[in-house]
Amino acid sequence: MRAIRVSVIIPALDEEAVIGQVVRAVPRDLVQEIIVVDNGSHDRTVEVAQAAGARVVRESMRGYGAACRAGIRAATDAEIFVFCDGDGSDDPREMPAVLQPILDHKADLVIGARTPCEEGAMTTQQRYGNHLILSLVSLLYGLKLTDLGPFRAITAEALWNLKMEHRTYGWPVEMIVKAARKGYRIAEVSTRCRKRIGQSKVAGTVKGSLLAGYHLILTTLRYAWR
Repeated sequence: MRAIRVSVIIPALDEEAVIGQVVRAVPRDLVQEIIVVDNGSHDRTVEVAQAAGARVVRESMRGYGAACRAGIRAATDAEIFVFCDGDGSDDPREMPAVLQPILDHKADLVIGARTPCEEGAMTTQQRYGNHLILSLVSLLYGLKLTDLGPFRAITAEALWNLKMEHRTYGWPVEMIVKAARKGYRIAEVSTRCRKRIGQSKVAGTVKGSLLAGYHLILTTLRYAWR
């Protein structure tokens, strides 16, 4: 049986301390390429990621969505994309569980729901924000999820059809609500959420938390009436 080509996209910004560990934890028997997208790091993120076996591409435009888009453009003939954070909060060793519903032809998009979650892995504002967005998604799109986790897999065909636009914090929810609007099969699997290494550039600051919340809410509302 022909192996399905899986490309892993890992956005990273100043993750020298952990990016090597994240890359090495990716199960190579399932994945054909690992792409780390450096989003303007000032440390040795690039060198460490390359030494661990990743292909590194650079994206000068800051933003989670911009980094994900750069990784997608750089991928080689991917049939499935996996997105994973580069800060150590996601465990790439759980990738088989995230991929399985797609490999079984039961889903087009799989979200890694962060359960269980280590103490201190998510801030109070993250938890409340997550609950608010999930409530809006349920109300506006009729889709009931337990998490907006960034650790996820999606078929390349579905991803191209979504025509992703957001370049910053709204990317994760844009993918979900657009997939819901198109009637794609969306599944959740439990994935462990670990306390990240280093300070978060988003939830670790008041400004980052406010901007993320603003973009997540705006994006959720934006596509409800398109």
